[in-house]
Amino acid sequence: MPAVLGINGFGRIGRLVFRAALANPEAKVVAINEPFMDLAYMVYQLKYDSVHKRFPGTVASKQDGGKDILIVNGQEIRVFREKDPASIPWGEAGATYVCESTGIFTEKAKAELHIKGGAKRVIISAPPKDAVPIYVVGVNHTEFNPAADTVVSNASCTTNCLAPLAKVVHENFGIKEGLMTTVHAMTATQLTVDGPSRGGKDWRGGRCASQNIIPSATGAAKAVGKCLPALNGKLTGMAFRVPTPDVSVVDLTCALEKPAKMDEIVAKIKEAAGGSMKGVLDFTDEEVVSTDFVTCPSSSIVDISAGIALNDTFVKLVSWYDNEWGYSNRLVDLACFMSTKE
Repeated sequence: MPAVLGINGFGRIGRLVFRAALANPEAKVVAINEPFMDLAYMVYQLKYDSVHKRFPGTVASKQDGGKDILIVNGQEIRVFREKDPASIPWGEAGATYVCESTGIFTEKAKAELHIKGGAKRVIISAPPKDAVPIYVVGVNHTEFNPAADTVVSNASCTTNCLAPLAKVVHENFGIKEGLMTTVHAMTATQLTVDGPSRGGKDWRGGRCASQNIIPSATGAAKAVGKCLPALNGKLTGMAFRVPTPDVSVVDLTCALEKPAKMDEIVAKIKEAAGGSMKGVLDFTDEEVVSTDFVTCPSSSIVDISAGIALNDTFVKLVSWYDNEWGYSNRLVDLACFMSTKE
């Protein structure tokens, strides 16, 4: 049986999760809750995308007895208009899992309100603000506990890139300590011209996204410790927001417990990419740049030739990720895995 999904919030991630689910035979979207876009605008937003290009299928809409319906590739999808998660009738549409992609309901008590409408479980498409379990596919997703986990988090796109790489390195060579930098594409939270940032606290975050390299805080590295307890307290990091629309890159610089040549580290990365982490971790030995990874579904693509070592215990590893498409695919994969454990 496929994972039957509802999507709350038809913004950037909501729409890409929708696309990813349509391409996955183990998933099916039956409902979308979007209180701020009318049907015609939802059709437009789904059909056209500046980064991931035109939707490769048919998109239409209709109203039937007062109900809003999207018709995608001939499949009818209910559209709800509720601002309160508790009021969304997911059960009426048959949605078992809800992708919470508004960016608003990131605490357990708030995300859990979806269950009142008939959903069984909620996956938050962001790092949680409280003790919601974080599951990263390929790293710790098999620890999902169906008896307890009604609300889970798919972490952040950067954690989804860093954690698989850190897991391979730590399990084979041991990470004594490490620093991560992500050179991150622009996102919707940034501004097109200088202005006050959200909340007014991140002054640099209020500067024009298309003109600046902007240093920024990120909890992505520390979050690795929540899905890999052996690395708790051993990693931290920061971000540079750069003027590109999509695709980011992680720089993991770490001290190793066990001395290793770069060739040995690469061999273990390739082994994992072709085995236990296939589809999640990948690698490239070609002279590529960021746009070459647009719409790449992997979470983390290690750039073999970009890695360097100071010595056998101090190395820098570089890994690319489509921070939109790779992440959206993992969220769908997580829902599909969870559905097999019901």
